[in-house]
Parts: sequence; C-alpha cells; structure tokens
Amino acid sequence: MIELRHVIKKFAGRTAVDDLSFTVSPGEIFGLLGHNGAGKSTAIGMMLGQVWPTGGEVKICGHDVQANRRAALQRVGAIFETPVFYDYLSGFRNLEILSTYTAPTSPARIREVIAWVGLTGREQSKVRTYSHGMRSRLALAQALLPRPELLILDEPSDGLDPEGIHEMRQTILRLQRELGLTILLSSHLLNEVEQLCTRIAVLQRGQKVFEGNVADVKAARGKVALKTADFANAAQLLRERGLITATAEDRFITLAEGRSTAEVTQTLVAAGIAVQGIWQHEQTVEDFYLNLIKPPGPKN
Repeated sequence: MIELRHVIKKFAGRTAVDDLSFTVSPGEIFGLLGHNGAGKSTAIGMMLGQVWPTGGEVKICGHDVQANRRAALQRVGAIFETPVFYDYLSGFRNLEILSTYTAPTSPARIREVIAWVGLTGREQSKVRTYSHGMRSRLALAQALLPRPELLILDEPSDGLDPEGIHEMRQTILRLQRELGLTILLSSHLLNEVEQLCTRIAVLQRGQKVFEGNVADVKAARGKVALKTADFANAAQLLRERGLITATAEDRFITLAEGRSTAEVTQTLVAAGIAVQGIWQHEQTVEDFYLNLIKPPGPKN
C-alpha cells in the first residue's frame, strides 16, 4: 500500500529526509515515530503529493505519486496537520462542502461516515459548538468520505483528553478491523502506538534508525528485571558463574544462553544475597524508543 525507496527531501540545502525506505503492507497499522523535526511530516507530505521529493520514489496503492498523483491518492483518506472547518456551519454541511474538493458524495454516504465516527445526533450542530474530540471525529469522517483503502493519520489524538484518546483508539481499531483498512499512524503518544500498531519505523534527523515489529520490540529477549539490595555484588557473582552476559541501569540482567531465572535465584540465595523480586522484562515501545534516540554519552 505504501512504498518509499531511497527518498530524499532537501529544503534550501537542508536535508529533511535522508535516504528513507520502508513499506506498509495491506491491512496493517504502521506507526511512524520521531521527535519534532525528525522528518515525519515531510515524509507524509510526500506520500500525499503535497511535498515533492528531491530524490527517490514514493508509491501509494501501487502508483508513483509524482507520475500519477490522482491514481495514487484516489483511495486514500488522510488527517494531515491541523484540520480546518467552517465553524459557522454544521458538521454535516462541512462534510458536504469538503467532499466537493475530491468527488461528489451522496448524503447517505455522509450520514454513514458520521455514524462510523460516532457523531450521529450532533451532525446538524454548528462546528463552533464541538469539543476538541468531536472536531477530531469530524476530521476522521472527512478522511473516510472517499471510501479509502488507506488511511494516513498525522497525530489523530493530538490535544485530546484521556477519554478522547481512548475513544479515538477504539474507533481506529474498529475501522481497521471492520473495513479492512490499511493505516499509517504518526503519533507522539507512544503508549497509543504500542496498543494500535503492528509495525513501526523510527526517524531521527531525517534518517530511519529502526523498522520492525512491535511484538519483537516488546519481547526484549533474555532481559530480566532483578530487584535486590546489592545489585552490584549480585551481578558480579552471576557473571562469575556464567549466568548472565550483561547488566543495565542497576536493575536489569541479560541471561546467558540456556540459563533461567530459577538458577539466578538459587545462586544468589545460596550466596546470602536476598532476592526481592525477579521477572522477565517486557520492554515498552516508549522504553525502546527513548533508548534508541538518546544521544550518546560523553567520551572518556
């Protein structure tokens, strides 16, 4: 559904996106992560044909965006940057007007997407009376108007309260499940990315520094949390016995191949080191992301 190959974008000599390649397969929810200025919005702009790449190839739904933008975006819906509506008109009338920018849309279809996003009953109210969450739902309704196969969502939960974030998450999951949509999601809310996405790519200073499965990120193979009053001595003993290969943050150990937490516990207790807790660590996407993009420490 999405294919970027060696994409470059420069603005006045500054490289915003540098040799970016990734793919998004049909039916998946793909997360695009990175700090402000990492190149996420520029990359999305190129996918939508609003930013022209300096080099490389951008394909959407099998079509080159530069060579055939109309065909590439025909079955694409998007929330990109801050949605703008006519506050003095109703939500329904806004969707009527906005739909004319792409293709004529029947009133029945507009009512259908309003129901999908949970705005039924408020569609005739003026948009100026809408909460921030309702405006976000209206933006999602607009993205659904062209019966898309692909949704590109740039910070869809931005500015929402916890209840609104939860509702948006459930709506996105329902749309993907029931309509079979492919979704590319850019978000600063890493907990939401973890709950929504099957795969992620991380950008830093315009370059991709990671692409992979969320399940693999969370697995953190071999990493174990160890709680003890004397971590340093415990770690030294475990290294000497060949039970671990590494430590981190004075609370994590990495088991050697074939070793178990039971062996670690038995060894420490036998040596008179009390074990207050030991458990397999499941790394969060936030843990992984922050460790990935943190600057290197000072050189000695």
